[in-house]
Amino acid sequence: MQSSATTVEAYLKSLPADRRRAVEAVRRVILDNLDSGFAEGMQYGMIGYYVPHSVYPPGYHCNPKQPLPLACLASQKNYLSLYLMSVYGDGPHWDWFHKAWAKTGKKLNMGKCCIRFQRAEDLALDVIAEALRRTSAAAYIANYERVLGQMRSRPKRGPTAEKPSAKTPSAKSTTRAAAKRKATKRQATKTTVAKSTPKKTAKAPVKKHRVAK
Repeated sequence: MQSSATTVEAYLKSLPADRRRAVEAVRRVILDNLDSGFAEGMQYGMIGYYVPHSVYPPGYHCNPKQPLPLACLASQKNYLSLYLMSVYGDGPHWDWFHKAWAKTGKKLNMGKCCIRFQRAEDLALDVIAEALRRTSAAAYIANYERVLGQMRSRPKRGPTAEKPSAKTPSAKSTTRAAAKRKATKRQATKTTVAKSTPKKTAKAPVKKHRVAK
């Protein structure tokens, strides 16, 4: 759920008291463990943590006007959420994160990079803190560019693939044409048989003549 707030302070003030306490608790953990190369601000209607353009001028490839995002913290309609892009985009980091969380005994409700929770107590905050400490801005940028390079080097599919000639019938159209020919042949056979079979003519009624006595 995106907010129209333009500052983190305004965003926090807009939240109900219980949600504000939970978000502030997670925010403290983030700020205490965030590398100095990242900055905090509003991004995508949420509290965002990102590499500012002053550090990484290209910005986010999906929208270069946006700084490269690392994490987001938000109050959604039915839950609170913490997005950790560094975990999702790094295989070894992903494996470590899930194993470390499992050791805490706490349930992890997580999609690709979104951790959903109701209270700060639901989270393994020490694991989140360690995940942030493991991610320097320089390492994050290097991994981001590596993954981006892999994406861009993949062979393109779809419109660039060679299209079949319009004169070349597809398998589906060939099957339909064959079925149509069979149906036509059956109909022709029925017509031929019908024509070659002599029709039964109705017998003329036999007139009975009375015999004169």
